[in-house]
Amino acid sequence: MTETVGAAGTTPFRYTPALAEQIELRWQDRWEERGTFHAANPTGPLTDGRGRHAGDEGATGDPFFIMDMFPYPSGAGLHVGHPLGYIATDVVGRFRRMCGDNVLHALGYDAFGLPAEQYAVQTGQHPRTTTEANMENMRRQLRRLGLGHDPRRSFATIDPEYVRWTQWIFLQVFDSWYDESAVRPDGGTGRARPIAELEAEYAAGTREVPGGAAWAELSPGERRDVIDPQRLAYVSEAPVNWCPGLGTVLANEEVTADGRSERGNYPVFQRSLRQWNMRITAYADRLADDLDHIDWPDKVKAMQRNWIGRSKGARVRFRVAATDALDAGPGTASVEVFTTRPDTLFGATFMVVAPEHPLLDEVPAAWPDGTREVWTQGHATPSAAVAAYRAEAAAKTAVERQIDAGRKTGVFTGHLAVNPVDGTLVPVFTADYVLMGYGTGAIMAVPGGDERDFAFAQAFELPVVYTVAPGGDVAAIDTDAAYTGDGVVVGSSREGLDLNGLDVASAKRAMIDWLEAEGVGEGTVTYRLRDWLFSRQRYWGEPFPIVYDEDDRPVAIPDSMLPVDLPDVPDYAPRTYEPDDADSSPEPPLGRNDEWVHVTLDLGDGPKKYRRDTNTMPNWAGSCWYYLRYLDPTDESHMVDPALDAYWMGPRHNATSGPAGGVDLYVGGVEHAVLHLLYARFWHKVLFDLGHVSSLEPFGTLFNQGYVQAYAFRDEREQPVPAAEVEETPGPDGETVYTWQGKPVTREYGKMGKSLKNVVTPDDMYEAYGADTFRVYEMSMGPLDLSRPWETRAVVGAQRFLQRLWRNVVDEETGALTVSEEPAAAATLRVVHRAIAEVRDEMQHMRPNTAIAKLITLNNHLTSLGTVPREAVEPLVLMTAPVAPHIAEELWSRLGHDESLAHEPFPVADPALLVEDTVTCVVQVQGKVRARLEVPPSIGEDALREAALAEPNVVRALDGRGIRTVIVRAPKLVNVVPA
Repeated sequence: MTETVGAAGTTPFRYTPALAEQIELRWQDRWEERGTFHAANPTGPLTDGRGRHAGDEGATGDPFFIMDMFPYPSGAGLHVGHPLGYIATDVVGRFRRMCGDNVLHALGYDAFGLPAEQYAVQTGQHPRTTTEANMENMRRQLRRLGLGHDPRRSFATIDPEYVRWTQWIFLQVFDSWYDESAVRPDGGTGRARPIAELEAEYAAGTREVPGGAAWAELSPGERRDVIDPQRLAYVSEAPVNWCPGLGTVLANEEVTADGRSERGNYPVFQRSLRQWNMRITAYADRLADDLDHIDWPDKVKAMQRNWIGRSKGARVRFRVAATDALDAGPGTASVEVFTTRPDTLFGATFMVVAPEHPLLDEVPAAWPDGTREVWTQGHATPSAAVAAYRAEAAAKTAVERQIDAGRKTGVFTGHLAVNPVDGTLVPVFTADYVLMGYGTGAIMAVPGGDERDFAFAQAFELPVVYTVAPGGDVAAIDTDAAYTGDGVVVGSSREGLDLNGLDVASAKRAMIDWLEAEGVGEGTVTYRLRDWLFSRQRYWGEPFPIVYDEDDRPVAIPDSMLPVDLPDVPDYAPRTYEPDDADSSPEPPLGRNDEWVHVTLDLGDGPKKYRRDTNTMPNWAGSCWYYLRYLDPTDESHMVDPALDAYWMGPRHNATSGPAGGVDLYVGGVEHAVLHLLYARFWHKVLFDLGHVSSLEPFGTLFNQGYVQAYAFRDEREQPVPAAEVEETPGPDGETVYTWQGKPVTREYGKMGKSLKNVVTPDDMYEAYGADTFRVYEMSMGPLDLSRPWETRAVVGAQRFLQRLWRNVVDEETGALTVSEEPAAAATLRVVHRAIAEVRDEMQHMRPNTAIAKLITLNNHLTSLGTVPREAVEPLVLMTAPVAPHIAEELWSRLGHDESLAHEPFPVADPALLVEDTVTCVVQVQGKVRARLEVPPSIGEDALREAALAEPNVVRALDGRGIRTVIVRAPKLVNVVPA
């Protein structure tokens, strides 16, 4: 074996960064040549490195599918924070492979998106050119890290074959509707079905056509008008989130709590536009309920449930009182509200509707009797007041309206509504904190039980009625505030309805029963979740596989014509506007290629002229299903082969897979909780309903890794300075002083990034320490789910561990093997097998940091020996392999093994060697010996105290007396002093 000999005066075979690089590059080439990490499919062209399918004689065991969240190939490349999750999944994958599993671990690239498009706009290069260059750089950086990926399964979302299947899935959604009464394969009710089945049921008369018409009597266009609104992917004109600064519309999930774009932090406005939507709301219950079937962090489950926002309550109809003051004369309009507290209806003293509510399209000509001056905001008529307030509200974003709710703006509309439970007239206000897009756009206000309603009532001099009191005692309520606690219902009775004395839950049920019996309301469930806005006015995304006919109806492109490729355009940038230009409109780049937009196609009924959709899909489209393509990206006949889906992802496909199935371990950031993760679950459930996948959920187990953070420094101008050039010196009071170029700077702590000039790249680490040292350091920094500070100077600790391990096997002067073939001493064997048991347990629970600590302890023990026995060091090398695979492979080879250790069995502890020697512990009660216990020498004080107090002779000696104190001197003495 060729060695790199150090320079004159150095130890020739010391484990240095130069030697580490040589070892690492050699083993990376060897893994690739041998197909070491090729995962074997049960069928098809993808076998293991020896040409065997899963299940063949000698092939590996149970399937285990491990995955990282899709990386975006940035032009800046990786910094040391990015590989944290990749190293963690590689450690798990290598460990599971050594435990006998057939591990599928691959990495592709989420390559569509805004950054590449923006860079193309700036440089004039096609986004594909820069994106592919970025991917190549990222591949190089990750390969140098020694990740055990199956390279045959890598792909990018921009690959034509992948775009083809993304468009195919869209068409599956487009050609489906949700049948709420259909039984699913899992036994539940409600699932997606093909549109063709809906049409067949209409034609057969087994399903009633909306409106009551006969299907045969409808024209083709009329039939489309019935079908299209029911599709799971549909076009509608509805309020959307328009972002002028980005020149595109955004989904609700892409708008921050401050009413700004998640990317770029631009203002977002409500506009009514014609756009594609995905009917994710049809799956709201399943998306919420099925979280119980998967092993995800509680925080992420809570975030999804909160976003779905399922609320149980009642819809209640308030009749609008007829009035001669109404321009159109007496009316019979009603306002419907949703409330989670129907038990408080007797306390509803006013109503509030959104400024966009249709009730305000017609208001009384004059203020009704009893109108207070504070209600009118100085306007002479309701029409003037409402018009002015509507104009004011239209200038705000939805989130700005919510933020401004504390100002308690609003105006009386002139309308009076009738409370259905007691017949009282309540004034109807409009206020912009009520949004038309949420609920019914109207609320009943109960100031006695809601703090926001109470504040509004105070501002507008409205009455407050309390309907719940602690113990039923109204006198116990502080009337200067709303009472929001639990209690007993009061002041809530009428003929045929008496809620007084009931608890809140019982009162809710009784009120809903009464509302339904009277025909003025019904129990129902509402959701915060809204349908997924799926159009983007950008270039660098998947084109829709849709054209529009002469009637402007969407028509699906046949499968044989997929993929629909992006055209060349003169300008990649969507038209953007001043960020606050709320009156602007989208102008997508695809519309600039008229030859592509207007086409003549034969879609089965002769050549016709069509217009293509000039929007593209959002960047989430490709990441909604990429895990399925890892199973075989070479398959031209299937999105995913059913046999592969069942093998890798089906319910209970291995011993740890649950009834929902899915990817066995998915690692990524919590920031995708209500974006990628929710969208992917929705697409997967549609594919499940249509029979394309067998698992209920895409990801059986989710793990959120923490982040690597770093110190940054700023000068007196608050400008970042290069962190690597900052010097530390002790100050006069013992504190540390930080300077850059001789001038003091301030230190802050946060994310690593170019803007803060505190980036450390993996390339820097490879050169200075080697990939294995970098891996060990990242894995030893702390628990994987917690963020941790980067400290380059601390990397040397990981380097020293590997150098000591190297010296325990290799002579630094000669390169010769130094291990002994003599049997290990009994004490050493106990140390080794205790380490095996502990490291295996830590690795099984994804605690590589504590596993590394155990490895260091074992390594230090071996270092203390005169010579290191082979039977002691070989288990150490094998256990080190998941975290430092290159040096482990090299040492394993030097120890005389021809095959890679990647598939060697992970060491198993001998139970006989885990039994510790015991010592005799004397147990005294009040100074007299009452018992003797045989205990391990390492027993802790708490465990020894518990064992002594449980000893029967000690219990008998205490004879029921209390204990004043227990003196423990582990492991040899316990003295119990009775009370």
